Amino acid sequence: MAGLVTKLQKWIPQIMRTILRWNDMDIKKVAVLGAGAVGSYVIWGLSARRDIELGVVADGPRGERLTKEGCAINGKIYRPAVWTPQEAHDADLLIVCLKYGALPGALDSIKAVTGPHTTIMSLMNGVDSEEILAAEVGADHLLYSLIKVVSHKEADGFRFDPDATLGIIYGELAAPFESERVQAVAALFEGTGVRFRATEHIREEMWSKFRLNVCNNLPQAILGAGVGCYRDSVHMKAISDGLRKELMAIAAAKGIDLSIVDKNSGRGSAVPPDARYSTLQDIDAGRHTEIDMFSGALMRMGKELGIPTPYNEYTYHLSLIHI
Repeated sequence: MAGLVTKLQKWIPQIMRTILRWNDMDIKKVAVLGAGAVGSYVIWGLSARRDIELGVVADGPRGERLTKEGCAINGKIYRPAVWTPQEAHDADLLIVCLKYGALPGALDSIKAVTGPHTTIMSLMNGVDSEEILAAEVGADHLLYSLIKVVSHKEADGFRFDPDATLGIIYGELAAPFESERVQAVAALFEGTGVRFRATEHIREEMWSKFRLNVCNNLPQAILGAGVGCYRDSVHMKAISDGLRKELMAIAAAKGIDLSIVDKNSGRGSAVPPDARYSTLQDIDAGRHTEIDMFSGALMRMGKELGIPTPYNEYTYHLSLIHI
């Protein structure tokens, strides 16, 4: 009996917290998986909130390093909590900020963090990370989202321009679009410096960003040029246009009408002419790129739909030569 009482004393606080969160949808515990270019933006913004628990999910040597060194962002050291996946379990919100290639190896951690009422937002590039996550934890946990931020790593940590950042766009796939969790996320970000916008067309918004990445990110990467190359070279524009035509054909075949969001989402965050997008940054650093998520995904979808993708096939193979 004494053992049962001890267990009840341990469980009751957690049960009460779960009931309270279920009733009012307040977000009080936020776990961030990935403290790189994207995760740094989230950590920077949410560190302004003193009324929530904010933690980075990491264990082993990486967790030890983050605990010791913190997160260097825009010239300042931030020290969110560092949680193992088990310590982060049942967070109200899990924000996944990984590189696409790291996702398969992180699925066990994501499952360990996810509790009955955990909402998951994936800020990874591409258009299929939510489907991968849904297969592991259930689609009801997913609140579809994307981020537009130009961030890069320097010797003193990650840097971005808050004023030039478009921020996080998110929403439900279907009505009710003003769901309790959509409103709870808005309340979380309000007043933090994080820019955000809820939308009723989140799938189209994600494909719009996907188009930006495929048509702008990839051509400059294979040639090693800053974004100003699109303004200066008709040949770069021709490559970009070829990639765009293939993507638009695949989107149309999937019933995705990008004209719905073109007015609001047809552009990325403001960048200088010498800016180098993420794929070129990866090549510069000798890292594996996310090309499989961009042209690789379009090649697979094109094959399934019977749509030729020669520009994406060329870009895919040429990008891999750089690795």
